Amino acid sequence: MRKKTILITALLFVGFLAGCKKEAVKQQPNIVYVLVDQWRAQATGYNGDPNLIGKTPNLDKIANEGVNFKNAVSTTPVCTPYRAALLTGQYPSTTGMFLNDLHLPAESYTMAEMFKESGYNTAYIGKWHLDGMGRYENTPRERRQGFDYWKALECSHQYEDLKYYEGDDPKIKEWEGYGPYAETKDAISYVNRNAGSDQPFLLFLSIGAPHFPYQNTPREMQKLFKPEDIILQDNVPEEQALKAREQAAGYYAHILGLDKSIGELQEAIDVAGISENTIFVFTSDHGEMLGSHGWWPRQKQVSWAESVKIPFLLKYPARFGNDKIEVDAPIGTPDILPTLLTLADLTIPESIEGENMSYAIGNNDAAKDKAAMIMQLSPFAGKFDEYRGVYTSRYAYIRTLEGPFRLFDNIVDPLQMNNLVGKPGYVEIQQKLEAQLQQELMKVGDEFKPRQYYIDKWNYTLTKGGYIDYSKNAAFQGPGLNKR
Repeated sequence: MRKKTILITALLFVGFLAGCKKEAVKQQPNIVYVLVDQWRAQATGYNGDPNLIGKTPNLDKIANEGVNFKNAVSTTPVCTPYRAALLTGQYPSTTGMFLNDLHLPAESYTMAEMFKESGYNTAYIGKWHLDGMGRYENTPRERRQGFDYWKALECSHQYEDLKYYEGDDPKIKEWEGYGPYAETKDAISYVNRNAGSDQPFLLFLSIGAPHFPYQNTPREMQKLFKPEDIILQDNVPEEQALKAREQAAGYYAHILGLDKSIGELQEAIDVAGISENTIFVFTSDHGEMLGSHGWWPRQKQVSWAESVKIPFLLKYPARFGNDKIEVDAPIGTPDILPTLLTLADLTIPESIEGENMSYAIGNNDAAKDKAAMIMQLSPFAGKFDEYRGVYTSRYAYIRTLEGPFRLFDNIVDPLQMNNLVGKPGYVEIQQKLEAQLQQELMKVGDEFKPRQYYIDKWNYTLTKGGYIDYSKNAAFQGPGLNKR
């Protein structure tokens, strides 16, 4: 049978036997998962971004009262591949979901299906980007991968008057005002409606910001950042500085708007009286280069820390209290689902390739040798080579088909300005990281072939720019499929 039965170890059970005294048994935790788009790990007040210190109070509060995975990485820093890896717990080399605008097959076993089979109410609000049928087309119930409550759109970053579909209504609708504010308001309504239920819920709030365009930001936040006042990282070349400052001003305005939304959602959870038994997650699908290392703003996909490293905060007071906990061990995208399943006391299906990382929370030594794998099977637009690599709590090691490419000590050199590949004194470290990479590749059966191998394997047809065509009359493509 395709789907494994998920065992629930703790249920709300009332009236066990007639005449017996009622006993309250711990209910499964609710899960509120906030996923934003293109928010790099460095761009938070709690991580020391000089442009944001004191300006992201709500995220700072979560970081000071919850779990901060300091070395979370996007396994493939692109929207669709990340989302597929997140919902399945599998690597892009396994799913075939390594390009934007591909269709995730219905037979995939996903997060919502796993939790739904265990008695959870499931809800999805915001950007989807897993259907591949056109960015403004409706995603019917049978293609929603187990999510029941639905207010979503395949993909749009036009934040004012953002479009969406609701439930089974095929007519497209429109959020009023700044889209992330409206989406958060709907998430709050969902929390309020379900807070008193005996049935736990999985609520997924997927916000398209702070992804560009960076001018379409909350008006009250725009005035807080002037390009000339933006402090850039030291790895931004001078020739990129002017453009980077212009883009960063809007980027940071988005971030302030999202911090406000997250604070309102957190307050709603508290007021509803369910914060103790709710797992709250805040994270992003990938980062943003903003001129670092000479890459223009809006760029992702690359193996640099600005693209790969993402924020990952988790709160679960019933399990971890309200004390600040920092986790040095890296967590990759396929690791998130098994970690959530474990925290919810559910078993991990055999289909999942990621590792449960809950054991590292409060116990850094137990995961000190963990390596999170990153991969880029077929970079679109032909701007750079395919790569594989690992991030550890200290190092980043990347190789291309030509051999070892980059090695950085992220503690000594967080801006990754000193490539240590082949340098005296780092030979053994490089060898160890290469061995770890090969071990991870072997686990998932990825032989690291040229990009054309994977395109042919999955029978994809790409545009001249290396994209999956997502125009209105384009062919429907996904693993094992090439026609509508």
